[in-house]
Amino acid sequence: MAARLHCPYCYLPLRLSQVEFRCAGRVGDNGRRCEASIDSLLAAHTGDNTPRHPAFQADGSKRSAVHPDCRVRTYLRICGHCHSQLPTHFGEADTRLIALVGAKESGKTVYMTVLLHELQHQVGNQFGLAVLGADEHTMEHFRTEYEDTLYQDGRLHQQTRTAVGDRGRRPFVFSVSRVRRRRIGREVVDRSLFSFFDTAGEDLRSAESVERHVRYLSAADGIVLLLDPLQMRGARPLADPGTLLPEQGAPQDDPANVLSRITNLLHDALGTPKGKRIKRPIAVAFTKMDALDGTLPEDSALLANSPRDSGGFDQGDSLAVHDEIGALLDKWQGGGMQTVLEQNYDHYRFFGLSALGAGPVKDEHDAQRVSGYGVQPRRVQDPFLWLLSTFGTIPTKKA
Repeated sequence: MAARLHCPYCYLPLRLSQVEFRCAGRVGDNGRRCEASIDSLLAAHTGDNTPRHPAFQADGSKRSAVHPDCRVRTYLRICGHCHSQLPTHFGEADTRLIALVGAKESGKTVYMTVLLHELQHQVGNQFGLAVLGADEHTMEHFRTEYEDTLYQDGRLHQQTRTAVGDRGRRPFVFSVSRVRRRRIGREVVDRSLFSFFDTAGEDLRSAESVERHVRYLSAADGIVLLLDPLQMRGARPLADPGTLLPEQGAPQDDPANVLSRITNLLHDALGTPKGKRIKRPIAVAFTKMDALDGTLPEDSALLANSPRDSGGFDQGDSLAVHDEIGALLDKWQGGGMQTVLEQNYDHYRFFGLSALGAGPVKDEHDAQRVSGYGVQPRRVQDPFLWLLSTFGTIPTKKA
């Protein structure tokens, strides 16, 4: 069981003694059936006004409990803080919360969609990972509102709502399992839960708006920070001809400033001791690298797809990308970012990726769509796999 449990939906610390149950809604032996009504706590946290059967307290360390009113056994465990239904293996599997954050127009929603699609259909199988939606909301809404929109309709997602209007915006929670063989020959299934919450870029433009996500970031076991190199002064002029450049951001959208605000927030929220660095691993990923392909040498690691070897996460390949991005930062006028990371984080790694593989195009309605090449991602899985390797979920191939 994970030593540090947080609800994967509201991100509040959650002890097993605070886990509650929800009535199954069936007719019990006493002939009674509990009625459903709006759960005010669930509605307040998620905006879900669907009538639900009553919540009740019982031993949250158990998989099931009997509702004293109707005498029906239920397996529906819920968070005592927000009343969201908890995944089956909560409290038994490691609950790893991964915060996905980034500046405005860094491509967070597209990245998350492509990453999860790749994990479910390609990369997961190659690394021996079974990736499943952990709840009905994830299974239904991720496919219809995110995956189908991008892969079938070819449309890029609309801008993510800000924290002010995020009532009803729920995280996607996935169960990741991997079979591990012990020395004596027995097989053990390691299970982890991963929660993704798509923050809006505007939520990182000021200290006040960043504060709205302090709970999310401070609860995270690992952070993926997405930055758009085309928002950097030195990289923007280097973009390949025909690239749809993002709107020139305000100073607060500059990647270096976004990194500084997140770093200050984490120091405050985690209470970093004097003279110490933040222990949470942070993957700093530069998106839309396809727009800068013309500036890279032919043998650049950034032009190649990452190795897909089930033997584990390729440390040598990852470090080659890390070093190359570090060198590019000087050209992009962002060399100071590496110093910030070195002095404030115990574990950080640079990544360069492209979620679409080619820049989007505009249709007759001036809306951005996937290019005629389709979705051809490059290295989208690298930040996530690196975090998995730091958690011990997948093995690491040494450099």
